[in-house]
Amino acid sequence: MTDIEISNKYKLENICKIAKKLKLKKNEIFLFGDKFAKILNYNKKRKRGKLILVTAINPTSAGIGKTTVSIGLADALDLMKKNVALSLREPSLGPVFGIKGGATGGGYSQIVPMEDINLHFTGDFHAITSANNLLSSLIDNHIYHGNELKIKEVVFKRCLDINDRALRNIVVSFGSDIERSEGFTITAASEIMAILSLSKDFNDLKKRLGNILVGFNTKNKPIYAKELKAENAMAILLKDAIKPNLVQTLGKVPAIVHCGPFANIAHGCSSLIGTNFAVNNADYTITEAGFGSDLGAEKFFDIVCRVGELEPNCIVLVATIKALKLHGGELKDSPNKNGVSALKKGFSNLDAHINILRNYNIPFVVALNLYIDDDKKEIEIVKQHLESLKIPFETCDVWKHGGEGALSLAKKVIDLCKKFNNQVKFLYEINCSLKKKIKILAKKVYGTDNITYSNCADKKIRLIKKLKLMNLPICVAKTQYSLSDNPKLIGAKKNFNLYIRDIEIRSGAGYLVVLLGDMLLMPGLSKVPAATKMVIDENHIIHGLF
Repeated sequence: MTDIEISNKYKLENICKIAKKLKLKKNEIFLFGDKFAKILNYNKKRKRGKLILVTAINPTSAGIGKTTVSIGLADALDLMKKNVALSLREPSLGPVFGIKGGATGGGYSQIVPMEDINLHFTGDFHAITSANNLLSSLIDNHIYHGNELKIKEVVFKRCLDINDRALRNIVVSFGSDIERSEGFTITAASEIMAILSLSKDFNDLKKRLGNILVGFNTKNKPIYAKELKAENAMAILLKDAIKPNLVQTLGKVPAIVHCGPFANIAHGCSSLIGTNFAVNNADYTITEAGFGSDLGAEKFFDIVCRVGELEPNCIVLVATIKALKLHGGELKDSPNKNGVSALKKGFSNLDAHINILRNYNIPFVVALNLYIDDDKKEIEIVKQHLESLKIPFETCDVWKHGGEGALSLAKKVIDLCKKFNNQVKFLYEINCSLKKKIKILAKKVYGTDNITYSNCADKKIRLIKKLKLMNLPICVAKTQYSLSDNPKLIGAKKNFNLYIRDIEIRSGAGYLVVLLGDMLLMPGLSKVPAATKMVIDENHIIHGLF
């Protein structure tokens, strides 16, 4: 049975009934039919519940099931009669039509309606794209009509929510004597996406929009969006997008799905507004941070928790037999060739992620996300390894069994939440130098002391110091498939060379993007994109979107 057949098998609860579980009244939501809604009263507070962060080891190209585990864990807590909510990211059309397909969970552990959430949903991504490109339009219009601000260099880029490598480098021209090189980022990596997901309220949103660095003038002085009087027009386009979206799991648990910054090229977490609403109105909130703990979890702590003053009570670290074997050297086209040997070698990656999480002083559990073809003996080997390290461990079979497949994990999470001591640690001091922040991340997260800076990166560091932005946190853009900046360095290699290619200033979002290796902010499609395998029939039923 496919994901869409499973989701169609379950009758959706009217979204008004789901809203009632969070004590939301009908006049506090804006309905999109009876399937999903916008939360209007997102500042509502009833009580401060527990926050559980779900992260993972470095995934395979098909992912690792982190969203599926998050949803199944929420359903399990609901089966245990706990008041629970989810706070998840919105899927981007780029990966949906690229390599991964849908991003709403799988099997009997899904958020629904799956097709709507994966596609245009409530239009948030379109609003973000439009606000971003409105600013680009205003910049070029200002230059065309006399350039009163004397803009010489533009650093703000246009965006689009589709993987399109042809847009990485373009020429912008509005007259034979006025043209320049530019490029697009994908919407999920745009500064507007980061700003919306990190804003505390609408006033904070406008302030951040005004603080976007758009370029430099002829005297090399910075020019910000507020000097173009752009922030209010952009905020107008985002007035509805700032409101969190409410959907449900197959188990009828409330799911807040809002914003979608990628974790490999942005900070990888759902909106601060959505997560805070969930934490303030449920006993337990499950949220996830994209990709491995070297990306999403690190950024969740060192960026999101600083901004939003969040304190997770427990962490779930997701692993799979397939991913462990991949990091042990097993090739994708010859599964089970190396078997137990590859599995044991792959423990190096798991152990590295365990050590990363130890930095934050939060109790955690390793959850082995099970696949139908997993070998019971290999599952036992994983269990024995973690027992030897005295690390809490549970299996999780939510794809096949929904919430019932995560009951033991849910019990462990409840127990670990009780051990939280309200002392979250950050990896680096916010006021230390940029190079020191990078050095700390390299050593404590990636596993190396060897760092090389390009001339471009060194030049940017001098500029950042001149602009007095050294006290901003850093958001690393790097491959999700390795702890290093090279996707081919599997496992947990040590003392490799970490190459700092460039650094981008995101003064509106409030962080600095450090680009490692060959990481690009506009992905391309794979040789056989997921889009080519999708079909819509005469009844508008979509096949292949999972």
